[in-house]
Amino acid sequence: MTEAAAPKTHAEANRLRKDIVLGEATDEARLIRFVAGPDGTVVPDLARKLPGRGIWVGADRDSITTAAKKGLFSRAAKTKLTAPADLADQVEALLARRVLEGLGLARKAGSIISGFEKVVAALGTGKVAWLIEASDGAEDGRRKVLSAARRAANTPRLLGAFNSNELGLALGGENVIHTALLAGRGIDRWALDVERLSGFRPLLPPEWSANGREDD
Repeated sequence: MTEAAAPKTHAEANRLRKDIVLGEATDEARLIRFVAGPDGTVVPDLARKLPGRGIWVGADRDSITTAAKKGLFSRAAKTKLTAPADLADQVEALLARRVLEGLGLARKAGSIISGFEKVVAALGTGKVAWLIEASDGAEDGRRKVLSAARRAANTPRLLGAFNSNELGLALGGENVIHTALLAGRGIDRWALDVERLSGFRPLLPPEWSANGREDD
């Protein structure tokens, strides 16, 4: 799984930072770090490694848009900063890339299973932590996989935020529709990026049922 930006310990995951929009201490895992770039532009720092004083904002589109429009980045930095008009879009794209890169690393570690039959079989073991379904996959296949997921000893979480092409590029295959991410080391860190991504785009396509579990 991807290591960058992910807390390494429970204590680190629950470290508090001041959210400049809410004006209150919030778990670092729920925030996005920004820094001032050399040219005075606000720069997202999802890996939390860039030099400079961190400016923390809630991991959602509305919070970042509010911080930019109200000049809260400049106020927090105590200097004039320019927030790009597409700052929230930049953060969404970076988060999406991190999530997909995390899947790629999981594949190399042997924690990814792809393909209808293999995924259904994996669900039967109860070891699947996340079920990743392509947003443009056929409804019939998805319904069958979700039915198998409901019967699993441990019901996996569901992610449908990426299409088959995006998943294929991340996993080194073509027409990737059904993918299972097995439980294991690093999954919690990856899940944090997924949770942050949910502040910018739905984790499930709107045409799917509210809880992602379509009827048989």
